[in-house]
Formats: sequence, structure tokens, C-alpha cells
Amino acid sequence: MSDADWAILARLVRPQGRRGEVFADLLTDFPERFAERKRLYLVTSETNPDVVREVTLERHWLHKGRVVLKFAGIDSINDAELLRGLMVAIPASERAPLSDGAFYIGDLIGCEVIDVSSAPVSVGKITDVDREVGLLMVQPDGGGEVLIPFAQAYLADIDVDGKRIEMRLPEGLLDINAPISEEERRALDTTSQGE
Repeated sequence: MSDADWAILARLVRPQGRRGEVFADLLTDFPERFAERKRLYLVTSETNPDVVREVTLERHWLHKGRVVLKFAGIDSINDAELLRGLMVAIPASERAPLSDGAFYIGDLIGCEVIDVSSAPVSVGKITDVDREVGLLMVQPDGGGEVLIPFAQAYLADIDVDGKRIEMRLPEGLLDINAPISEEERRALDTTSQGE
């Protein structure tokens, strides 16, 4: 399977308990779906997932904003320790259905953001999404990072298959994240020397 064929559900953090349970960071908005899943896959990373092994989920429970997973055949702290850092995945075809206007974060990553406020201009590609505050983390071609609110008011068109998101960004939004110019740096140095 290719990278796009996997949906990442959790990142295994550390052993939890003495019987092989593993504490994991949730990377899904549907943690309740663990109750429906018995067959899961452990993969090496989010960005280039190579399958390490197929596992059977015996039980799970939510704990302090994370999830504790117990896999068949993982029965000790040492067994669980060997899983540290792996990702829990399912085939993308088994993802939970979404309501209209909703998107999987994994589908947004790699999309090019185009500002169509005036003449269309590429802002960069999405490298990550901050789910808590709804920010797209976009890397321009020149490097750095631009944070853009993923707000319905800014969206013009989304073509996930074509990896393209068109947005009407407010004037000045991209300047907020712009690197400081030499002139601004000199002005700051002059101000700080005067104190």
C-alpha cells in the first residue's frame, strides 16, 4: 500500500501497566471507533508508513485524553516497550464516514494552498494541521512556516484528490508570519540599545 492508503489513528508512547498495555496519543477524531476495530496495523511513521505487523486489539480504554490499547500477544512491559514510537493504522478504505464539508487531516497534508483573493498565488503546501485550534501549517517554497486558520469563511474550493485548496485570505494575514526584515531588525536593535 502507498502512504495514502493508510489512516493513522494513534502514536504508541509507552507501556502502561504490567500486562502489555500501551499508552497512545490519539490522532483520530473518532476514538469511539476502537470499539469496532479488532484488526489494526502497526506502521513506522505517519509520513512514510511501512507496516511492521498486523495486530489484534483485545481491549482499549480512554485515559486522560489518550487511549490505552491492549494487543493480543503483547503480554509484558518488555513486549510493550518494543512498540514505543510506532503508529497504529488502518487501511484508508476503513475510515469512518464524514459529514458533508468535513475532511480527514491526512487528506489535507500535502495539499497546495492557493490564495485567490486577487490574482491566484501559491502560499505553499500543508505540512500539518493543529486540530485543537484549527490551523493549517503551511510551508512556502522559500521555507519557513505560515499558519492559516482553516475557516469556512476563507475557503473558496477544496480538491483533495487534486491536492489543491483555494482560499480567500484576508489582507495582511500572510504578513503576520513573515520573517522580520533587516530594516525591522535594525530598528529593534536600536530600540533595545537605547534602554
